[in-house]
Amino acid sequence: MNPCRPVGIRGSGSYLPEKALTNDDLAKMVDTSDEWITSRTGIRQRRIAAPGETSSDMAVVAAKRALESAKLEPKDVGMIVCGTVSGDFIFPSTACLIQKKLGIPQVGAFDVSAACSGFMYALTTAKQFVQSGTVDNVLVVGVETLSRITDYTDRGSCILFGDGAGAMVVSSQFEHGELLSTELHAEGEGYDVIIIPAGGTACPSTPETLAARKQFMSLRGREVYKFAVSKFVDLIQDARERHSDLPLGYVIPHQVNLRIIESAVERLGLDPANVHVNIDRYGNTSAASIPIAFDEARRTGKLDSAAGQLVLMCAFGAGLTWGSVAIKW
Repeated sequence: MNPCRPVGIRGSGSYLPEKALTNDDLAKMVDTSDEWITSRTGIRQRRIAAPGETSSDMAVVAAKRALESAKLEPKDVGMIVCGTVSGDFIFPSTACLIQKKLGIPQVGAFDVSAACSGFMYALTTAKQFVQSGTVDNVLVVGVETLSRITDYTDRGSCILFGDGAGAMVVSSQFEHGELLSTELHAEGEGYDVIIIPAGGTACPSTPETLAARKQFMSLRGREVYKFAVSKFVDLIQDARERHSDLPLGYVIPHQVNLRIIESAVERLGLDPANVHVNIDRYGNTSAASIPIAFDEARRTGKLDSAAGQLVLMCAFGAGLTWGSVAIKW
């Protein structure tokens, strides 16, 4: 075992449901309009899982594509780590269902719950297991079916969220970027800024909580905006200082809100062409956001120009949580 062996990304894959929910569709459901949504969020449409399509279903498609990209078989996977807050069940973990559906017997499989930062937490966890020599290949998944926990009577939140899945294979033998460092943070004082109020042990579901629609997400938009811009800037600045020997080639942020991304990019003086944005097409897919964006950037060749440079991924979400992963491409 070599505790310092290099770890990198061997392959990636993603999946998005076929159904697109446009802003015009939402305007038929709540008091909103395409202009109102686009001007405030940059979102024009988001994908919605089909009836009966689960988080594990979407995760498995993304995982198979990641394994194909990595030129590996399911039997080569030594562990599964899944970032999600909208799994098939409260328990068992969605990772166990992914394991079952891929036909991988008896490898470790567990979920990480850090909301929109979930993939950063899951990727960091996977890195440690591979770096320590415990396993050689970890399948890391970010998946959300947020449409099932979104309140479509609340125009302030229902316009934001979409469904999807992304996956990476983290390995000691890699063809793509090397994982250099990670950074994870949480501030529990802000636990109620983004929350599902009922359904847990603090407030079990009752007819009264269901009538009050407390089984759906609730968020305080202005606080989220300030928090996300601030942490976006901090994470990028910190990573650039840690890896000052490498030029910054590309940034893949959590697709939280186009205005938040633009504000942070302006503060940092970044070239918008080097910042990946797909929120206009997919909305905020929480833990699935970064792996979907990464896979898209890799497959379309947008990362090619970053060869030998720093690629940064950063996210911020409920908890409150935030984190980043630095990659040498």
